[in-house]
Amino acid sequence: MPEFDIHIKGGTIVDGTRVPRYRSDLWIKDGKIAQIGGRAAGFAKKTIDAGGLIVAPGFVDLHTHYDAQIRWDPYCTISGWHGVTSLVLGNCGFGFAPVKPQFRERSMLAMTRTEAIPYAAMKAGMNWDWETIPEYLDSLDRTPKGVNCIQYMPTASLMIYVMGLEAAKSRPATEKERAEMARLLHEGMDAGLCGFSIQRLGPDSVQADFDGSPMVTDTMCDEDIFNLARVLRARDEGFMEITQATDPADNRADLAFVKQLAGVAQRPILFQAVVPTRKNPEIHRRILRWIDECRTEGLPIFGQGASVRSGFAFTLEHWNLYDMSPAWRQLTTGTREEKLRKLQDPALRAAVIKETDEADARLRSLQAGVGGSPRNLIVQWVENHEELEKYVGKSLMQIGDEESRHPLEVMFDLSVATDLKAEFLGPNKGFNADYMAEIFNASPYTFPGVSDGGAHTKFFTGGAFTTDFLRWLVREEQKITLEEAHYRMSALPAHAAGFRDRGMLREGLAADIVVYDLNSLDVEPDWVGEITHDFPGGEWRRVQHAKGYRSIIVNGEETFAEGKCTGATPGKLLRHGRA
Repeated sequence: MPEFDIHIKGGTIVDGTRVPRYRSDLWIKDGKIAQIGGRAAGFAKKTIDAGGLIVAPGFVDLHTHYDAQIRWDPYCTISGWHGVTSLVLGNCGFGFAPVKPQFRERSMLAMTRTEAIPYAAMKAGMNWDWETIPEYLDSLDRTPKGVNCIQYMPTASLMIYVMGLEAAKSRPATEKERAEMARLLHEGMDAGLCGFSIQRLGPDSVQADFDGSPMVTDTMCDEDIFNLARVLRARDEGFMEITQATDPADNRADLAFVKQLAGVAQRPILFQAVVPTRKNPEIHRRILRWIDECRTEGLPIFGQGASVRSGFAFTLEHWNLYDMSPAWRQLTTGTREEKLRKLQDPALRAAVIKETDEADARLRSLQAGVGGSPRNLIVQWVENHEELEKYVGKSLMQIGDEESRHPLEVMFDLSVATDLKAEFLGPNKGFNADYMAEIFNASPYTFPGVSDGGAHTKFFTGGAFTTDFLRWLVREEQKITLEEAHYRMSALPAHAAGFRDRGMLREGLAADIVVYDLNSLDVEPDWVGEITHDFPGGEWRRVQHAKGYRSIIVNGEETFAEGKCTGATPGKLLRHGRA
């Protein structure tokens, strides 16, 4: 009689296709779903009692920055704790290949600023045994993994590899350089890349380079991007991810380029982000109408909805998300000593205060999305300075009013007094569940996410978005059905990104599965998480743990059981989206 590896017994199956949930058993053999329903002609080595639990496809996260962390953390936590079984690396145009050996150090320094990944952790945790993309993919293939992954061509790395850093930042590519970049993209696609990615946020990018200058792709000219898009069109494979600057007042001009790119490539574009506000639905509805218009014209654009509700708690030692402001950027770049010196410079202080007080709509919108206006930030910690404890729990505005000081002067003084250790908390002003749900209910082409998993690790925990989406919009608010939620978090993103046999529960497909109790699903601790010292090089990060998952299964093996890691590493590099 045939022997199965796992029997999931008596669960409620939500298969990712929007089919109404149903109660059934499921059997796994050799990494695949062998049978759903009926009576199995054999026994299983392990039985998981799923009575009263949901059995669903593992989540697919299309926007992560685990490029470094996957080298020391096979499960890409915190995402792996929260049911993510497949993810995409190399987002926003950033990554570590191709890279010349002499540029490795500079690559890590760039990531310490633009994605706020700790330098010491990268230095201790990455074993550089590649230069080219094929060598990089082979190295990634050899790396033990507890999740599946696919890899973009990081466009910034490609441009620097071909042109050199200074040229890539200062001019368009020559025809010879474009030909070489196209050749290398073809080579990478042959080796298993899924496409390419770009962050294009202009000269005042919110995610700047190590020295405060824009990242290479931020100012990349149209033709250099079209050159790569034509590679995907010629191959009729792959997809693109783009983070494109938009004007909150009128985004037509900004979006015209994305539409043109879709026309040139004739391949899917994952556009980010569709962001809801608490009070103005026109912000997200305008983007949804644009996506529908593109689709009507036959252009394959998907929208990634910013469904993350994690908060921000940060110090000026590591903060980088006000970089859109030139004055803030100047103040907060450099070594710790340089930052401390600048924070005491009256002219630099005055420039930041002036820019913040006179902020245009784009900067105000950004600040609202990353902790709110600086005036409303709450002092959360002052590094055990007893004389400063009186400020803890108060907002910068409240302290400023009490002491007749500008709120930012308060922030700067506290940072200097605590050697940049004073911590500021973005208060939770709430989220509009109706507007968030509308992003997904009103369009066939959107899915939740933009987790940024693996990035901004000292002040952000977006990798918990999957658990939060289910507990908030499905269980608590009942704005999205369970069937729709699993379609949007598994089947649709898998389709958009070219995962060949994942995102659904079907016989013969890969057994990437989550088993959980919807009633007890939770994120702990809530909002900004907790600090844990578990990174290489003695580094720390913020985390939010998952509650309510009975089992997380990747390629037919349990990676987590009752919240405990099994130590199994069945994850795969999915070249061309397949095992």
